[in-house]
Amino acid sequence: MALNSVSDTTLPTDRVANDTSPSPRRVTVLGATGSVGCNTIDLLQRHPEKYQIEALTAQSNVDRLAEQARSLKPRLAVIGDAALYGALKQALDGTGIEAAAGKAAVVEAAHRPVDWVMAAIVGAAGLAATLAAVRQGAIVALANKESLVCAGSLMMAEVTAHGATLLPVDSEHNAIYQVFDFEHRESIDHIIITASGGPFRETDLDTMATVTPEQAVTHPNWKMGVKISVDSATLMNKGLEIIEAHHLFDLPSERIEVVIHPQSVIHSLVAYVDGSVLAQLGAPDMRTPIAYTLGWPDRIESPAARLDLAEIAKLTFEPPDQERFPALELCREALKAGSGAPTILSAANEVAVQEFLAGRIGFLDIVRIVERTLERVPRCEITSLDDVYGLDAAARDAVRALIEG
Repeated sequence: MALNSVSDTTLPTDRVANDTSPSPRRVTVLGATGSVGCNTIDLLQRHPEKYQIEALTAQSNVDRLAEQARSLKPRLAVIGDAALYGALKQALDGTGIEAAAGKAAVVEAAHRPVDWVMAAIVGAAGLAATLAAVRQGAIVALANKESLVCAGSLMMAEVTAHGATLLPVDSEHNAIYQVFDFEHRESIDHIIITASGGPFRETDLDTMATVTPEQAVTHPNWKMGVKISVDSATLMNKGLEIIEAHHLFDLPSERIEVVIHPQSVIHSLVAYVDGSVLAQLGAPDMRTPIAYTLGWPDRIESPAARLDLAEIAKLTFEPPDQERFPALELCREALKAGSGAPTILSAANEVAVQEFLAGRIGFLDIVRIVERTLERVPRCEITSLDDVYGLDAAARDAVRALIEG
């Protein structure tokens, strides 16, 4: 199943009209206080005439959510942690902004009719809200890769059924989307996802075994949240992006290549059958792909630094070291296995990363634990959210049992 393209989008007529009319586009930001959410807020604040904010949500950062709400004046602000409802309500007193709290309220916010939704809730926790946004037929800017890793076939079926448009926010998939010829899919040979290599690209395995969380979250090029930073250090993020790209672009694993590109200037490439290779380039700034989705099908101005190739002078590439980064092959194996294996992998990785950040396991233990969890947890076909949540819970329990054991 393919991503909706500019040419074959099934957006209702009124939504298409909103794209070109002077009327503000109605938007909701799920996960407003995270890294992607804050970058989205920055762009919205720079273009107040273009956007009308329906809802902002966050999990626990009441102060930042309230600050964002006072600035953008959404109709609704939601805090996921129900215990923080009083704090949010008090912080918004006198603003006229509706306050709500709890998981159900986050999903309800996602389901409110709007033109565009940023789905930036980290991890499997964002799945229900992302599906809710899809089911109301919005343009969904997808920054929650776990939604496709855990429930890719289910998610893409819902996109088609409800006439939604899915626009990838990950810089790699956004780059592919910009140069992927959806109208002539037969002309595409394969796609190439680039990876910076993270902070340990040249680190030997003995040293990697002793790295600290502080070292692992220090990315050489990007400013990201801690979870995605650790995933970048293990290259698990690239493995997850292979699975995500499989669903977004309807390509098998063997037609999805990963190459290390330390400068993070070429964000990804599409290779065509005639030998042409098209690439999207830009400075490493998440506001570029976010701006692309906010303005789509047009473009809006972003404050991201303009690329100066003469100053950069040199772009280098190398194959990933499979011994140093076994997560890549593990993800390919999970995609090939199917039957919920990617769901188990994603959940196990989330918990293992949390345990590493808490200092309870070593850096190299992350991928080892994910592999052992895949061996232990029985799989099943994913036909509903209940299937996803069941496998997710089983995987998390298995990881904790492995660590405690």
